[in-house]
Amino acid sequence: MFDPDELEEIRESKAQWEEDDVQPTVDRFGERKETFTTDTEGHEVDRLYTPADISDLDYEEDLGFPGQEPYTRGVYPTGYRGRLWTMRQYAGMGTATETNERFNYLLDQGQTGLSMAFDLPTQMGYDSDHAMAAGEVGKTGVAIDSLDDMETVFDGIPLDEVSTSMTINAPASVLLAMYIAVGDKQGVDREELRGTIQNDVLKEYIARNTFIYPPEPSMRLITDIFEFCAAETPKFNTISISGYHIREAGSTAAQEIAFTLGDGIEYVEAAIEAGLDVDEFAPQLSFFFASYNNIFEEVAKFRAARRLWAKIMDERFDAQNPKSKQLKFHTQTAGSTLTAQQIENNVVRVSYQALAAVLGGTQSLHTNGKDEAIGLPTEQSVRTALRTQQILAHESGAADTIDPLAGSYYVESLTDELEAEARELIEEVDERGGMRRSIEEQWVQRQIQDVAFERQREQEAGDRIIVGVNEYQVEEEGEQDIEEVDEAVEQAQQDNVATVREERDDEAVEAKLDALRGAAEGDENVMPYIIDAVKVYATTGEVCDVLRDVFGEYQPGSSM
Repeated sequence: MFDPDELEEIRESKAQWEEDDVQPTVDRFGERKETFTTDTEGHEVDRLYTPADISDLDYEEDLGFPGQEPYTRGVYPTGYRGRLWTMRQYAGMGTATETNERFNYLLDQGQTGLSMAFDLPTQMGYDSDHAMAAGEVGKTGVAIDSLDDMETVFDGIPLDEVSTSMTINAPASVLLAMYIAVGDKQGVDREELRGTIQNDVLKEYIARNTFIYPPEPSMRLITDIFEFCAAETPKFNTISISGYHIREAGSTAAQEIAFTLGDGIEYVEAAIEAGLDVDEFAPQLSFFFASYNNIFEEVAKFRAARRLWAKIMDERFDAQNPKSKQLKFHTQTAGSTLTAQQIENNVVRVSYQALAAVLGGTQSLHTNGKDEAIGLPTEQSVRTALRTQQILAHESGAADTIDPLAGSYYVESLTDELEAEARELIEEVDERGGMRRSIEEQWVQRQIQDVAFERQREQEAGDRIIVGVNEYQVEEEGEQDIEEVDEAVEQAQQDNVATVREERDDEAVEAKLDALRGAAEGDENVMPYIIDAVKVYATTGEVCDVLRDVFGEYQPGSSM
């Protein structure tokens, strides 16, 4: 992009500037720190960036135009000028009725998409009356024991008019089946259903541990969903390959890119091995990233991830459909950066993180409530979090032009650095036999743990300032309203699932579960059988137990 002679002149002029202007100033006044680094990478940040720092940048090959390969500048030609990102606040409140109320409140306040949080028993495939569910019902999200609960959650919410994201992994096939069943009951054409299921089990083995089955049958369930949805629900994203939880576990930005795309590679390979054509399912893949405080690093991360995924789909899988190469992603602001001390500061943190996500071109966004470090967000904090997005969209100007930081010598240089480091990590994963093998050997987990340990050490030593925590503390803070789940929720949910079992046709349930068992023991796609089972009100736990019987349960430390 630049003339070699001009670049040399810039280098010489910069050296002269440093000698004549910078060094005397530093000698007299010093600088705040001896070295400056990016938030998580530890890459040294130069005092000044010039065209010489991106001398190898080729506009057409490395940047291009929005909507064109390599998608560095975004996947849509008009960016947010055509349509704003989906404002999708994460919500799940104890019972299905409470969740329905919160969803309707958020829609009334201008939210444009729903994001559904599930309680821990649901995430683990247990009904609310199971012994393993004791004390956890409704605590981290909504309890979904049967289609009856899902119907209640979406009562009065037409599924052909709203997009729904469901943060569910091991039992994703069951919750997706219930969502499809609700759509069928509403008379919505399956081709009109829009949304996303997380359905990313590999990151569960890395970072979250809400797995049920061993990896091989888990991958079979995922590819069954790919195949089924490509034919039945083409507008529904079949997986949200999650870097968010990898980053929240302590990874660097480059690790977040590398291990997320590495998981993506594993899923694509599994689907191809199962006989699917890459261009039939790849357009329905989506991704999920965190957004942290360092605005420039985060923007560079999103741009680098888009460019690298396009190259991976082209070079490794010979994808022909442009949509197969487009990395579309949801972003959530960083929960681990929220502090219980001076929680009003979290509003500021979330605002900067949201700005980074928008400048980086996210397709949808969740902004955390300020009080999520101490409990479920209150209605007021959820409204403030949503208003943060709306102000960003309509008052800041950030949505008015596409990829506004493109051409910044610093951002372009950082984008290149993150892409190169992520590619090196992916190559190391390849040498180790792929993501499944690297996870099995705990290599991925160790990489993340090492970074998390060092970050904690820096915080404790005061080398990493956390405002209100290790600097700028206050001695007394006011009482905070905390959203709490009523202990009566558990009994109410148990009573409800008991009523469902009493009123349903047990023979029909048994027949559908037996049919599912046969499909799981064979090689048929299990999704139609799961849908049939939930439609006769087989419970989440009953469906998962059938699959447990066939597939077994994964035990940490066992071979993957």
